[in-house]
Amino acid sequence: MIIDKAEVVVTSPDRNFVTLKLTTDDGLTGIGDATLNGRELAVVSYLTEHVVPLLLGRDAHRIEDTWQFLYRSAYWRRGPVTMAAIAAVDMALWDIKGKAAGMPVYQLLGGASRNGLLAYGHASGKDLPELFDSVRSHQEQGYRAIRIQTGVPGLKSIYGIASNATYEAMDGVRYDHEPAQRGARPAEEDWDTRSYLRHVPGVFEAVRNEFGPELPLLHDAHHRLTPIQAAQLGKSLEPYDLFWLEDVTPAENQEALRLVRQHTTTPLAIGEIFNTVWDYQQIIREQLIDYVRSAVTHTGGISHLRRVLDYAAQYQIKSGMHGPTDISPVGMAAAMHLGLSIHNFGIQEYMKHGAKTDEVFRQSFTWTDGFLHPGDAPGLGVELDVDEAGKYPYVQAYLPFNRLADGTVHDW
Repeated sequence: MIIDKAEVVVTSPDRNFVTLKLTTDDGLTGIGDATLNGRELAVVSYLTEHVVPLLLGRDAHRIEDTWQFLYRSAYWRRGPVTMAAIAAVDMALWDIKGKAAGMPVYQLLGGASRNGLLAYGHASGKDLPELFDSVRSHQEQGYRAIRIQTGVPGLKSIYGIASNATYEAMDGVRYDHEPAQRGARPAEEDWDTRSYLRHVPGVFEAVRNEFGPELPLLHDAHHRLTPIQAAQLGKSLEPYDLFWLEDVTPAENQEALRLVRQHTTTPLAIGEIFNTVWDYQQIIREQLIDYVRSAVTHTGGISHLRRVLDYAAQYQIKSGMHGPTDISPVGMAAAMHLGLSIHNFGIQEYMKHGAKTDEVFRQSFTWTDGFLHPGDAPGLGVELDVDEAGKYPYVQAYLPFNRLADGTVHDW
């Protein structure tokens, strides 16, 4: 079963997506997600100029061999661009193999380990009333676990608040689908760590008082804290029984998590910006985290992220795969198949895509009573409507960035 055609499709329905479509000589097609938020065209170039020529004529059944070939033959390894490109190839090959077998991908991975995937959504608000409304809205949509992000007094626009100015769509309405703002320059947001640390515990106290002790709550610090600040936050949130605290400090400094662990029992989720199993070696081996946050799309595909999660399973560390709308429906489907099959699944991030995106990517997954299931269509269960995709050309867009009050650029 030989690959005789490879196309890179760029489309921007509700945001920019990069999709690799492979076709075999017997007419089977497979698609993979190569979207890298704010740097999409870098992956397009890598795929078009360097990867596609190497795929033509290869046996589509040889998934592992192709993965190792693309990773090792480049010599310059790892990094988000390379690993997103390899991920797209890997997903597309699993999609083809599933279609050839007449089975959903999760069956090829060993079958289902559970009936569905618990998912969490993103509630946010500039103040408590707006936040409470958002939580209730997510509960009405079926979510059984909810991430809590809130405005901070004195700060005009910060990460995770859908109603902030930098999160508004071009038509000026609340935009829950994508923080990357379309335009020639990234939006500037402000930040003050001390104000944040003072404010957040009170928010979680209010949420617990309003919604009770049973609702699983999550929070994302988004790499903004020093190790001692992260330890302080984790300790201050212990009374509110978080499901996890995410990305408390820049994860490149993995030793920092030792200090955080010494001071708090709040579970930690780390790895959204990691790309390989080698990024996780220390923090998994030393049991410095509780959940692996990588996306299939950014971590070399199903084949490689499964290696990460198999390694994590030895230490009772679970999956918490990245899954907002900068992961296309193709990447989300890949995460669902992987999550359904592994034993150490924890939770799946799930942010609903916009209506235009759902027209471009026709999906077979289900969302029932707070649980996701990829469906039983052969392959990944997503089909790309190329004609519909062609209606939405690429639009330049950037994620925001932060400055402190004195003008210093800070982690966003």
